[in-house]
Amino acid sequence: MVAEAGPEARDVLVVGEALVDVVRAPDGTTREHAGGSAANVAVALARLGRPVRLATAYAADDRGALLARHLDAAGVALATDPAVLARTSAALATIGAGGAATYEFDLSWELGPVADEPAPLHVHACSLGAVVAPGAEDVAALLRRLRDRATVSYDVNARPAVTGTGADVVARVERVAALADLVKASDEDLAALWPDLDEASAVAHLLALGPGVVVVTRGADGATWTGAGRTVEVASLPVEVADTIGAGDTFGAALVDALWERGLLGAERRERLRGIGEVEVAEVLAHAARAAAVTVSRPGADPPYRHEL
Repeated sequence: MVAEAGPEARDVLVVGEALVDVVRAPDGTTREHAGGSAANVAVALARLGRPVRLATAYAADDRGALLARHLDAAGVALATDPAVLARTSAALATIGAGGAATYEFDLSWELGPVADEPAPLHVHACSLGAVVAPGAEDVAALLRRLRDRATVSYDVNARPAVTGTGADVVARVERVAALADLVKASDEDLAALWPDLDEASAVAHLLALGPGVVVVTRGADGATWTGAGRTVEVASLPVEVADTIGAGDTFGAALVDALWERGLLGAERRERLRGIGEVEVAEVLAHAARAAAVTVSRPGADPPYRHEL
């Protein structure tokens, strides 16, 4: 019998979309950046020095080549053959005067076969990859297969302009949330998906589905961790905003990084993650806030390296 590898020999598997952000500045100029929620998380983890694989999809075209170079330069390994699309997805991101980005998407999403071995320490699913058919079914099936050996995080990162917010979308979000140990959502995500619930009620609803922790981000107004009967808040750091592209993805990656640092990832540590103490929670949130502050201070999804923190 082969012994299971220890945490130091395992990695994070990130699952979801990679796409090209076509960024339109307030002055009307445009530029293209590699992006997509899952790709941003994978790059952020790699820049923080974590071994990471990405299960994603893009085409064998110029934009796909841009994504491939970006991921390779960051040290992100691919967990599956991404060349399953006819064209690489894109997002037109328009930057407002205050740096906030609004998006229009040209999106396709499928997921090629992902092997169960080597088993990751942790799996992170996010955004469009968790709700857009047909790939969303494969994402949910993958999480079901791996959660006996890995902890799972899920960043809702809703995109109503692409998916809508109907009952079928909410059901897909809730399906993935029920498989997760930690769910991250913005206050805007909660308002869009559960408009009849206030924030506290929406958090309670998510916790009732099964995750041990729900983290709510509020942009410049900080973030809140709710779990194990406690709520802990952290303020955002004051920073001159270039744009907000990738900020939430960086925050989510840094959450995973900080939990890994504290030995709280892996299925065998699931209960320890649920029972994390208040001081540790505050440290985890502060680390995520620092990382996100670096990302918003520069254009595009450009997460920090560890030495920058």
